Amino acid sequence: MANNNNQEPIETQLWKAADKLRKNIDAAEYKHVVLGLIFLRYISDTFESLHARLVAEQAMGADPEDRDEYRAENVFFVPPDARWSYLQSQAKDPEIGKKVDAAMDAIERDNPSLRGVLPKVYARGNLDPTNLGGLIDLISNIALGEAQARSADVLGHVFEYFLGEFALAEGKKGGQFYTPKSVVKLLVAMLEPYRGRVFDPCCGSGGMFVQSERFVTEHQGRLNDISIYGQESNQTTWRLAKMNLAIRGIDSSQVKWNNEGSFLNDAHKDLKADYVLANPPFNDSDWSGALLRGDARWQYGEPPAGSANYAWIQHFLYHLSPSGQAGFVLAKGSLTSKTSGEGEIRKALVEARLVDCIVNLPAKLFLNTQIPASLWFLSRNRAAPDLTNLQDLSNLNRRDEILFIDARNLGHLINRRTREFADEDIARIANTYHNWRSTAAPPRIDKSSRFVNSAYEDIPGFCNSASIERVRELDYVLTPGRYVGLPDEEDDFDFAERFTQLQAELAKQLVEESRLNALIQENLAKVAVDDE
Repeated sequence: MANNNNQEPIETQLWKAADKLRKNIDAAEYKHVVLGLIFLRYISDTFESLHARLVAEQAMGADPEDRDEYRAENVFFVPPDARWSYLQSQAKDPEIGKKVDAAMDAIERDNPSLRGVLPKVYARGNLDPTNLGGLIDLISNIALGEAQARSADVLGHVFEYFLGEFALAEGKKGGQFYTPKSVVKLLVAMLEPYRGRVFDPCCGSGGMFVQSERFVTEHQGRLNDISIYGQESNQTTWRLAKMNLAIRGIDSSQVKWNNEGSFLNDAHKDLKADYVLANPPFNDSDWSGALLRGDARWQYGEPPAGSANYAWIQHFLYHLSPSGQAGFVLAKGSLTSKTSGEGEIRKALVEARLVDCIVNLPAKLFLNTQIPASLWFLSRNRAAPDLTNLQDLSNLNRRDEILFIDARNLGHLINRRTREFADEDIARIANTYHNWRSTAAPPRIDKSSRFVNSAYEDIPGFCNSASIERVRELDYVLTPGRYVGLPDEEDDFDFAERFTQLQAELAKQLVEESRLNALIQENLAKVAVDDE
């Protein structure tokens, strides 16, 4: 994505230019303006590419204005007055805002899957037509090359970059629709969702799905081997997800919206997913728990009405297939909480051999909260492994163990208040997990994996494979720090020597305090004499 002049990457230049045009518009509102235009440019480019081909094939019976020709190729039909070339020619028109809104309406009319998705915010009084025209010119200058795939790749990258930048600009509110990219990459790298059904019941802007599909592509898999299912309760965020997925060519027909949410109105009641990837709201107290007493999902205990943490865990498990795996973010307090029966639910999950791995995360990873966070990995194939599957056989070997990883010291600051994982950090954590799962099993034959099979070993201060018996001894507390211990250099700490040093320092301090007290008393005595 870098240009040829060794300057900033094009997405960074675009962001700075677009942000200058924002003026006094709030970032939460402005993101729909910019992202809507990037999406419009994408679908127009893909349409124009197919349209040119159909024009060339008219002699063979092709009809470039037949909507069915585009549906057959999974390309959105774009009416003439909604095509990017037309809007670009009108960029200096004072009525450009109305024309863009009309374009969005026309696209929705001709493409049922986009109805209710596209923003119509361009004719509002707070968006200056000159600035809107400047945005259109700016997005027109994105160099795409000629291939449709190139268009999707570049515009998809820009769209994703802008999502992240808008989330940073919005701060706390931004975190509600966006999970930091490095956290998503880590979840996907650990679960390796190559094929099957991927489910996120609180999907935000769809980052988990985008990363899953990218992972398959990067490892020479087939995108048709994976299908996605999602749900989102915030309609505005759901619209972002639909655009984010469409710009990647990902089928989002099973990404549903309803304002009741996944607990009260489960849009995928019968789904049994191979993978669950999720970042649910931390410690959500407004999840309608009192209305769901006795729900079939609460197989390991009734979650408290005051926190949805253990409701989410059991919702994920309810939707897992018999060999399914789940990776998700939760507040770190979920690892230790015993209030309102949460400790008993955690005990039941451990004893059912469902907890595979816990990762302690560093601070400042998330935009919307400073609450310490952790990653949970659950696996149903620990309890009922497929004995014909090599990976399941290796996991059976770990059935009575849980892997704990303390990653609090990893990552780097990208600004004063935000941290992210580098690719090396992600590889270190994911390698540790895969090596642990593969120990004592034959080498994996899936050549598409980036992870090399090697012997797992505990690393003090970083990772530990703890027995279920050890977890029982610690009363089912799952905080990695309880298990990984201290790094080697800290293990060599000489407590006797340090204690002697502290005693000497304390004695020296007491002597100094005694000297100071004596001086104070002496001065007070002098003052008393002078007063007489």
